[in-house]
Amino acid sequence: MSKRIKVLHLYPREMNIYGDWGNVLTILRRLEWHGYEYQLVEHHPGGVFPKGVDIVIGGGGQDSGQSKVQHDLLAIGDTLHALADDNVPMLMICGLYQLFGRFFKTSDGVTIPGIGIFAAETYGGPTRLIGNTVTETPFGEMMGYENHSGLTLLDDTQPALGKILMGKGNNGEDKTEGAIYKAVFGTYLHGSLLPKNPVFADALIEAAVIHSGQKFEPHVIDDRFAHLARDVASKRPR
Repeated sequence: MSKRIKVLHLYPREMNIYGDWGNVLTILRRLEWHGYEYQLVEHHPGGVFPKGVDIVIGGGGQDSGQSKVQHDLLAIGDTLHALADDNVPMLMICGLYQLFGRFFKTSDGVTIPGIGIFAAETYGGPTRLIGNTVTETPFGEMMGYENHSGLTLLDDTQPALGKILMGKGNNGEDKTEGAIYKAVFGTYLHGSLLPKNPVFADALIEAAVIHSGQKFEPHVIDDRFAHLARDVASKRPR
């Protein structure tokens, strides 16, 4: 019998808007379809960080949500850094992507410190960047939907998740989208992201299975509806 994959949902109450729960659900269902058992755990502000996690998923939130989690995130920052260096896969969407950088400075001038896994910083912009996106990534073209006013600037040494083919991406200027550190991925792509991007979802699952000490032995999954959704999403206007 295979070992259970321990899936951690980070701040499910405060950082879970624009359908980001769908990313967790996709990981759970695809784990089942590939023949693996899972254990879903959550971490909330002030709680004890779970031990032995194999994958971490976090979502987006408003500035108020980021303020609610900032102190706890800093408290668990060393733990998250250690997991990242141990090649635990993580997917951080929008607000938590910003806080996995050095800081987010709001349009009101308030600086919310981050944990610095990504060599990046974010500044509140004057307008929201909203619309369908297509990004060229190591996992093929990734379909998503962005809705953010934060403008994220990557250091020259910081790899992006991909290059924007349609949309605004990190800041609307340099054509970058998201960031990568080892198996940690940050992105502005909502949607939910993973249902329309099964190749990326399975890459996260493979990394989680390997981290758990197992060999990844995937099953063939019928992804026809995901491909149809991708086709529609790629043709929708901004």
